[in-house]
This record gives sequence, C-alpha cells and structure tokens, in this order.
Amino acid sequence: MLWKTRPALVALSLIVAANLSGCVTLPPNAPRSPQDPFERWNRGVYKFNDVLDRGVAKPVAHTYVRIVPQPVRTGVSNFFANLDTPTVMINDALQGKFRAAASDLGRFLLDSTVGVGGLLDPATRIGMNRNDEDFGQTLGVWGVHAGPFLELPLLGPSDMRDAPARLVDTYSNPTQYIRNTDLKYGLYGLHLVKIRADLLPLDRTLKGVFDPYAFIRAAYLQQRAYKISGGNGDDSDAPPPDPAADTPAGGAAPRP
Repeated sequence: MLWKTRPALVALSLIVAANLSGCVTLPPNAPRSPQDPFERWNRGVYKFNDVLDRGVAKPVAHTYVRIVPQPVRTGVSNFFANLDTPTVMINDALQGKFRAAASDLGRFLLDSTVGVGGLLDPATRIGMNRNDEDFGQTLGVWGVHAGPFLELPLLGPSDMRDAPARLVDTYSNPTQYIRNTDLKYGLYGLHLVKIRADLLPLDRTLKGVFDPYAFIRAAYLQQRAYKISGGNGDDSDAPPPDPAADTPAGGAAPRP
C-alpha cells in the first residue's frame, strides 16, 4: 500500500538502500542461495529496513502493546482482518475455491454488521473459519514461479511474484477507496503498528541467529511455498535448502 500512497518516501528509501548495498561485503567463500541472485542489493535494503525498525517501528510497537489494553488490540486486529476479507474472497474465487469464497463473503457481512464494523468476530464463534489468500498465492496456484527473493524497502521480504501482487491486492481492500486522506493514512499507520506488534515475539528468536537476513529469507520462501501448496506437502515451488541460514560463524555472510 505504501507504493500507492507514499511514492516519494519509497523512492527516497530506494536511494538510501542503494547506497547501503554498496557498503555490504560478502566473503568470497560465503554460501549463496540460488533463490537470491540480488543478495548484495537485498542485504543493503535489509540493513536500511533494520535501522528504520530499530529506530522507529519497534519502539512504537512496544509502546502500543504497553499502553493499549489487550481487548482493544484484539478489536484492532479483528478490524483489519475484516478489511482484508474482500481480498481473500476474490482470491479464493480466482483459485476456484468457490465454497471458501462464499464463506468469506458470509464472514465479511456478519462481522461488518453484527461485529460492529469488524471490531468483533462473531463469524469465528459460529464456526466460519478465516481463510488466508492473496494474489501472490493465486499466481502461484496458476503456475507462476516465485522467482528470486527480494527485500523491499519499508515492506520487507518478498519475491518477484509477490512484490507486484501486493500492489494488485491494494485495490480489493476497502481502505483504498476512503476519500478522507487523514483517515486513510491514519488507518495505514495503525495497521503497520499492529503488524509490527504482532512480530515482537519473533525478536528474541532473531537475536539467537547468526545471520538474521538469511534466516528471514529462508523462512519467507518456505512459508510462501507452504501456503501455495495448501499445506498438502507439494513443495514443487519450494526453494532448495538455504545453507547460509544455518552456516556457523566464519562461513556465512556477515550479520547485517
């Protein structure tokens, strides 16, 4: 969504990331992932994102968790999940999952009305499970290969298939059509804070990893392959094992 709403900010981050990528050095004997031919650039972008995260996003997320009561945070999560439901429903249909699409339509109508605009989630309480689909997964189901890994400025890990698909998904989210600019950007900001707060438990895991960039890259690619396969064990789109994610110190690329 930031591509659509903040092009100048994204352009500036691309310039900064390009400069940082020139400062990243990789040992000649460091194992390279076949899914990451743009590793030097990606590590520069990761370094930029990490600086921004440590200086802004993470402190804001901690403050959000500290001062906002859990029931309110749950309502915020329900609200944004409800806004994502049209995107999920459309991609259900594009993948031929018409029963799931009908269920998601029912979820959206029920949570938007009885659930007070999505703040509550009565649909889950009556057994209407929440699905998770996006256009990147749809392209994967259609046979489009993930392509090389990409670390996007501000947006984080992605790949050549998912990056443009994110832009497509913005047009099926109701937030895109809010005319009040302050309200629209306010919702975008709150959504980003909510997403970062959800990821806070993973920070401890990353602290114990020698190369967080390689760890995140491997986790992202494997998770996306699993989602596209529907969890049925079909890993035809899964990347090969990433040696850089587990190589002991001295053989892996330096920690960003």
